[in-house]
Amino acid sequence: MDRAVIADFQNTIYQHYDQLGRHNLAWRLPEADGSFNAYKIMVSELMLQQTQVTRVSTKYPEFLATFPTVQALAVSELGDVLRVWSGLGYNRRAKFLHQAARMIIQDLGGIFPNTVAGLVALPGVGVNTAGAIVAYAYNQPVVFVETNIRTVYIYHFFRNDASVSDKQITNVAEPTLDYEHPRI
Repeated sequence: MDRAVIADFQNTIYQHYDQLGRHNLAWRLPEADGSFNAYKIMVSELMLQQTQVTRVSTKYPEFLATFPTVQALAVSELGDVLRVWSGLGYNRRAKFLHQAARMIIQDLGGIFPNTVAGLVALPGVGVNTAGAIVAYAYNQPVVFVETNIRTVYIYHFFRNDASVSDKQITNVAEPTLDYEHPRI
């Protein structure tokens, strides 16, 4: 892909984000020390699966107040997790999140996976969710194709195509990654 096309696309995305981006979503803000917490990002990514941001915005703080760490979630009872999750729907995601926390503590010695391969081994974490966690928590460039990303790439690169596969989007997304600022 031509460098000018890549630069044009990246500039378009950054301008849109600067003007209209949701800059104050709790799960996109750094910790006090400037780091990003992979556990909190995983919680948000599982909550955001098939759930609107406005609903997640209200439940996310409550969930983290009750289960502030992966350890706290791992030692909790599933019933308690489901009670706090109530209102988000798709309770299976809460069960997966609970199982993933237990797996991180019991099987991984409390070490949170920092690769797509490590994350997809967790219950409820698919390739796209893992890609989001790696990008947002660890600031690593990784291609993942979720609904919003798909929409942006189709609009910019495939406007006249009736059917676009994730593979086609991946092939275009790879050269357009920002390797210096992947989290953004």
